[in-house]
Amino acid sequence: MTGLVYKSTGSWYTVKSEQGDFIECRMKGKFRIKGIKSTNPIAVGDIVDYELEESSDTVTGTIHNIHERKNYIVRKSVNLSHQMHIIASNIDRVFLLVTINNPPTTFNFIDRFLVTAEAYGIETILVFNKIDTFDEATLDEQLYMQHVYQEIGYKCLRVSSTEMKGIEKLKEMMIGKVSMFSGHSGVGKSTLVNAMEPSLHLKTKTISEASKQGQHTTTFAEMYDLSFDARIIDTPGIKGFGVVDMEPAEISGYFPEFFKLKEQCKFNNCLHKDEPKCAVKEALEKDEIAWSRYNSYLKLLEGDDENYRTDIHNEDRAISDENRK
Repeated sequence: MTGLVYKSTGSWYTVKSEQGDFIECRMKGKFRIKGIKSTNPIAVGDIVDYELEESSDTVTGTIHNIHERKNYIVRKSVNLSHQMHIIASNIDRVFLLVTINNPPTTFNFIDRFLVTAEAYGIETILVFNKIDTFDEATLDEQLYMQHVYQEIGYKCLRVSSTEMKGIEKLKEMMIGKVSMFSGHSGVGKSTLVNAMEPSLHLKTKTISEASKQGQHTTTFAEMYDLSFDARIIDTPGIKGFGVVDMEPAEISGYFPEFFKLKEQCKFNNCLHKDEPKCAVKEALEKDEIAWSRYNSYLKLLEGDDENYRTDIHNEDRAISDENRK
């Protein structure tokens, strides 16, 4: 029998059958997926083959095969630096929720997420949430951030769950697709899903005033069927986003505005760092490329995964402020 994984809690997986029934399944033995060192062999969004077991009062299943994934998105495992955690698979679109100061989302975090999504061939749309809370300075910062990414070619939306602004446009972009909501804890992922589909009653929490950080409400990724012919994968909030290992030479290929200029560089293996006659650096000096993006690129090039979470926010703000003078 074949089904779709809707929830993963580590040892049990909720699978929806082709008939529309939900069955709790376990994994048969150990799965080794070629080329993937993962802490979770089965992820939400996976198409799996399973067998039913009727050994007790309840019917359960055993998963014995995972179909090939068209894509997946990952982050580094929290405790195991050389392993990764598959957040979800077989995704049509990712909506990355961005908030300006409640909690703050930095350029660096967005860029790391976008690079990973580009690497796995997943379209990402930036959703600027909580626009109803903006004062003049916050609005200025949000519009600048939106401008940076729209210039590159990324689609952006501005939404408010409390005032229902932008919700219908968001729903239109999700029809007929499997979408994933991601972002920091506290950016309003579950609240936004509730605004679109009130009957789900997903748990939400307020922001901690002391740290301006969100508190985790979603503990496992879970897929939901929505009434307007869409599926949404709600994911746990991500505090940091360590990019899975990439060769230095390939990183610039996941920055679309860098990739466009690559052929104009003097050296075909240009890293856009210290080389002469580099088209990317020339564009940077002409303000045709955002300094925040170049800063994120350099940090990825340096492999600075461990320390970026604590100090990058103020640095990002300083760079964006400087660029707007």
